[in-house]
Amino acid sequence: MIIVTTPEASEAQIAHIVERIEEWGFKTDISRGAMRTVIGVIGDDAAIRVKPLAAIPGVESVTPVLKPYKLVSREFRGGNHSHVKIGDVTIGEKELVIMSGPCSVESREQIIEIAKEVQKAGGRILRGGAFKPRTSPYAFQGLGLEGLKLLAEAREATGLPIITEIMDTKQLEMVEEYADCLQVGARNMQNFSLLKEVGRSRLPVMLKRGMSATIKDLLMSAEYILAEGNFKVLLCERGIRTFETYTRNTLDLNAVPVLKRETHLPVVVDPTHGIGLREHVATMAVAAVAAGADAIMTETHNSPEMAKSDGEQALLPHEFQDLVARVRKVAEAVGRSL
Repeated sequence: MIIVTTPEASEAQIAHIVERIEEWGFKTDISRGAMRTVIGVIGDDAAIRVKPLAAIPGVESVTPVLKPYKLVSREFRGGNHSHVKIGDVTIGEKELVIMSGPCSVESREQIIEIAKEVQKAGGRILRGGAFKPRTSPYAFQGLGLEGLKLLAEAREATGLPIITEIMDTKQLEMVEEYADCLQVGARNMQNFSLLKEVGRSRLPVMLKRGMSATIKDLLMSAEYILAEGNFKVLLCERGIRTFETYTRNTLDLNAVPVLKRETHLPVVVDPTHGIGLREHVATMAVAAVAAGADAIMTETHNSPEMAKSDGEQALLPHEFQDLVARVRKVAEAVGRSL
């Protein structure tokens, strides 16, 4: 349920509305606009509908949220977009954010050198996998705890906040100790136990779209996280599996404007996994910016031919620098900054 206050509603009236709703056993989420305040009411639909919400002083209108993804829906924020802060970097505002780093953390020298290259080129957040879900059980699975410690060293050396993948509920406490943002990968998008667990985390979460997931599936998975109380969620389009085999996946840029219309959550695009071909990653990155993405995530490696995972799609540092320059031009053309 969405409550919109009158333009002249006082802070005391807003506080009274919230107090009354919580006395009835419901939760609230407040979004303040220039003229009005929007209060989201969270709880059992049937129980909410019978309460005299419209009779509370300062209430202008009461509207039910009809979509199944109620907390994720844009209406829940009164049509406003959310901002998610990772370290000291905010995603969802006018400024576009670029994240980059290696697929996997391999050594201290590797991750610190790449972090410095990312920072030098204009990247704002460092990505890197300490735990890696791989199709083959014999492929490199990541360094685990040692990888997390190395990411923390790279953050210390550059000041870049770090985002890394969490694969299992048992890893949460460990990853929380070192990371600034949790990534739920495509293979875990519908791991509902994991979604609930990260929903209780203090850290922001980036949720990647599953390889065969619809947009609605992605939004419903995000709803699991918000339902546990964590509203600091990013949605990531990283390509879906289609009949096309020339590229690794099919990057669904249709999803970007659709998500921006349907949800208040910021949208990230990962062109590296979306296309899987190094020479085309920058082109798809600028296309994502033109489509309305709030952030871009790529893979960068200082020696792709020596990479232990996904070296064929990772950008060399000078290629990442070129990508940033191209993205900056397109961002300015669509009214954003970098």
